Amino acid sequence: MTFRLFAVTVPGLEPITRQELAALGIKSVGSITSQTTSGEPRDEADGVEFEASLTDLYRANLYLRTSNRILARFGQFYAAAFSELRKKASRLPWEQHLRPGQPVALRVTCHKSRLYHSGGVAERIAGAISDRLGKPTPQVKFDETATQPPQLIIVRLVHDQCSISIDTSGALLHRRGYRLETAKAPLRETLAAGMLLASGWDTASPLIDPFCGSGTIPIEAAMLARCIPPGLQRRFAFMDWPHYDAQVWQTIRKEAKKNILPACPAVILASDRDEGAVRIARTNAERAGVVDDIQFACQAFSAIQPPVTTGWVITNPPYGVRVSSTKDLRNLYTHLGDVLRDLCPNWHAGILCSDDILAGHTRIACTQKIPLVNGGINVKFFCGIV
Repeated sequence: MTFRLFAVTVPGLEPITRQELAALGIKSVGSITSQTTSGEPRDEADGVEFEASLTDLYRANLYLRTSNRILARFGQFYAAAFSELRKKASRLPWEQHLRPGQPVALRVTCHKSRLYHSGGVAERIAGAISDRLGKPTPQVKFDETATQPPQLIIVRLVHDQCSISIDTSGALLHRRGYRLETAKAPLRETLAAGMLLASGWDTASPLIDPFCGSGTIPIEAAMLARCIPPGLQRRFAFMDWPHYDAQVWQTIRKEAKKNILPACPAVILASDRDEGAVRIARTNAERAGVVDDIQFACQAFSAIQPPVTTGWVITNPPYGVRVSSTKDLRNLYTHLGDVLRDLCPNWHAGILCSDDILAGHTRIACTQKIPLVNGGINVKFFCGIV
């Protein structure tokens, strides 16, 4: 069986997700952006489309570090009336993904369509599933924070064209299972992994995060360097599908475990001046199984002690939007640049910041600038050589 899949990712990280898929031997076939060519907004986040077997569907969920969710394209048809919507949706092979009477969460968006009432559309889709499976299908609310949320079905109506996708992931893929505590302004795991991959870090050279917060960047770095798949310790929605192949999944997990390195090949230094944040970071690293791969310290960024060999500084310093919004951070960024030039000459630097001017105060020549979104805030990942 071949699936048409869509890896939802942070806008700006699509090329990195494509690279991840290619590394898995999976070829992407297209992408979706936040706007159509006519400028109309889409109701679906950015990402990369690809075709895959059932085995590759499992592998993509297990290995992709920069994807938030993987959707399976399930059906597409024209519908301009509720009766037509229910009739055509009932023809889809829902039994491939649902059991009779299984609760579902429906996420519906309508744009420039005769059927514009999302609640009415959800009701007809649930009715269509009931028609097909022969038992009433309860609708429940999708809880993003649940460890095992209900099966999510995404329905989009645009110009009377209905497209239906089935979520294969369950809880968002950034939820690796290790970060139960966070410091201020936490960075999502998928974004941290994307920063590391976009920076070109070779996983063997030293890496420093002098504003580590709850430890997301160094933990993701250690997992990347040791080849620990991000989804190794969690459940996925596809495990509840009627034709879930547990034997195939266990074979994939067994192979993944064989490839994990016993120790991190790189020196990873993580520090923060907030003692509570460092405590949280160390605890999260313990849950991730990489605490011995990271050297934690409670200190100001000016106190870092880099190894002799050159490496990478990848960090998410305060940028005045979510933390210390009333504080002028220009001096901090100027000082950061001075410290890096003094202690880390010729190192690679990757800094996440919301403001070009603020980042410019480091006086680090930018060779790459990637627009991203962090917690709903437009930011940029500035890369350069110190």
